[in-house]
Amino acid sequence: MIQETKSLRKNQVMNRTGQMEKWFNSFCIGMLKLIHQENNTRLAESMVEFVKFGIIGVSNTAISYFLNVIVLKLLQPRHVPWDFIAANIVAFFLSVMWSFYWNSKFVFKTKNTSIQDILAKLLRTYIAYGFTGIVLNNILSWLWIEIAGISKYIAPLINLIISVPLNFIINKFWAFKKKI
Repeated sequence: MIQETKSLRKNQVMNRTGQMEKWFNSFCIGMLKLIHQENNTRLAESMVEFVKFGIIGVSNTAISYFLNVIVLKLLQPRHVPWDFIAANIVAFFLSVMWSFYWNSKFVFKTKNTSIQDILAKLLRTYIAYGFTGIVLNNILSWLWIEIAGISKYIAPLINLIISVPLNFIINKFWAFKKKI
């Protein structure tokens, strides 16, 4: 009788343990599915943001080129030897402003922020574009042209493959970082 009671208790404990293990496994699997679903949702949202970022990037490139040509045409009658530098500077500052505005409204959806927050994001955007658009692109261009022997007309296109995703990451996680 005592042996049967011990055996019965042991079976009950084993059943409870088995049930707890099943519950725990189900819980863990459920959490993993939720995390996986959440990660897939975040990934999908990031992909949409990246496409929007790319669309704005194309418009930014067109605006930059347009501004560059306008400044060159305005300075042409004055025979300024550094006209291309002035054109690049004006195009850079105004096209980054264009990009910042549309990225803040269309891609990263900055809402209800103070002037200080907007100016801080704008400064970080200029730093990000300055790094990728000036520093990184010049280093990469030098590598492609001087070391790899790639045409100086093709090198900027190769740079885009590296600089656009990097710029997106810098903007998403630093320039337009959402406060926690």
